[in-house]
Amino acid sequence: MLAPSLRRSRRLKRLAEKEQLKFRRMHVRKGDLVRVLTGKSKGNVGHVIEVYPEDDRVLVEKSNLVKRHQRPSAKIQKGGIIEKENPLHVSNVKLVCPHCREPMRPRTEDKDGVKTRICRSCNEALDLK
Repeated sequence: MLAPSLRRSRRLKRLAEKEQLKFRRMHVRKGDLVRVLTGKSKGNVGHVIEVYPEDDRVLVEKSNLVKRHQRPSAKIQKGGIIEKENPLHVSNVKLVCPHCREPMRPRTEDKDGVKTRICRSCNEALDLK
C-alpha cells in the first residue's frame, strides 16, 4: 500500500500531464483549409471549424457526416434525423496552401519572435494577419 502523500503526488502528476495535453501543438488551426486523406470523406476539402488538441482531433466542414436522431429542444425546434460533422483525427487531414492550392506539410520559421507557418513548395507565409 502506498503512503497517502505518494498517492497524492502521483495523482497530481497525472493531472499535470492532462493539462499539458490541452496545449499540444497541432499543424492545423481553426479556419485553415484542409484536405481529408482517409476515410469515407477522402478527398473532401473544407475549412476547420474547431480543433480539439487534447484528443488530437479536428472538425472539418461537410466532412465525416453522420446522421443523429435529435429530440426537439429550445435550440432545435424541429426534431428528427439530422446530419452533423464528426471530428477527424488530425493525422487524417493535410493543410492546403491558399496560394498554390496543394496539400502540404508546413515548415515553421521564427520571424521577430513569432512562429509562422510557411509552404514548402511556394515559400509563402500562411499566418499573415
